[in-house]
Amino acid sequence: MNRTLAPLRGPAVGPRSGGEPALIAVAHGSRDPRSAATMAAAVAEIAAARPDLTVRLAFLDLSTPLVDQVVDDLAAQGHTEAIVVPLLLGNAFHARVDLPALLADAGRRHPRLQLTQADVLGADPRLIDALADRVLAATAQPFADQIPAHLFGITGCLPGALNLAAGHAGSLGVAVAAVGSRDAAANGRTAAVARRLAARTGVRTEMCFATVEPGISVAIDRLRARGAEQIVVAPWFLAPGLLTDRLVAAAPDVVHAGVIGAHSALTDVVWARYDSAIVAELELTA
Repeated sequence: MNRTLAPLRGPAVGPRSGGEPALIAVAHGSRDPRSAATMAAAVAEIAAARPDLTVRLAFLDLSTPLVDQVVDDLAAQGHTEAIVVPLLLGNAFHARVDLPALLADAGRRHPRLQLTQADVLGADPRLIDALADRVLAATAQPFADQIPAHLFGITGCLPGALNLAAGHAGSLGVAVAAVGSRDAAANGRTAAVARRLAARTGVRTEMCFATVEPGISVAIDRLRARGAEQIVVAPWFLAPGLLTDRLVAAAPDVVHAGVIGAHSALTDVVWARYDSAIVAELELTA
């Protein structure tokens, strides 16, 4: 991995754990400072949900602190167990190869610190609802006065409200945009996000990718061929960066929703992965 580092450091949130494992939330990392700042804000909200636990943000690459730095720090503080939750939307190379290798190396350095890798976030239904939130936030004006305030932003999930917004806004089409992979099977799994968003909202959707085909122009053409008059690009990204900028540059004449970022759904999914990893570990040792 490229070890070029951005200057921003992630937060060390919460007290030393009192018997409960620490949480290490591992993000991808980026040269774009907006990415690290967004993930720091998201992890601050995650930590606030369980203030009695130690929560740390770490990065695989390009941003600091790196995973090994956070593990070394937790070991120095006397922690004996940590759950590592990958803040990744797909179960690709980073989750299956990079992170396990980093944790194996850290485990050899700190044999008294047990490190358990949890499942990736994936296309969890709660994150699909968060994606719907971001689409609504991008399309609700000038209809905001007709939609209850509690249906906006980070406070709730709103497939029904998205239907309401779509009904007022006309014929809406959503191009769900993800990173993309050289692995066609991985792209096929990611494409399920668009189908699930359509099923939960009743809105036309098409999948596209920032790095492989079909690209954003193909998705937009397909949506227009299906009768969509208003197009919204919904980035299946946790944080902004080079690739989301590339999507905007490739389709400057359509509306671009915000990334998922700090959202109550992300907080819920991360803690669900943490709890599931603890249960799985208990079952293995029972």
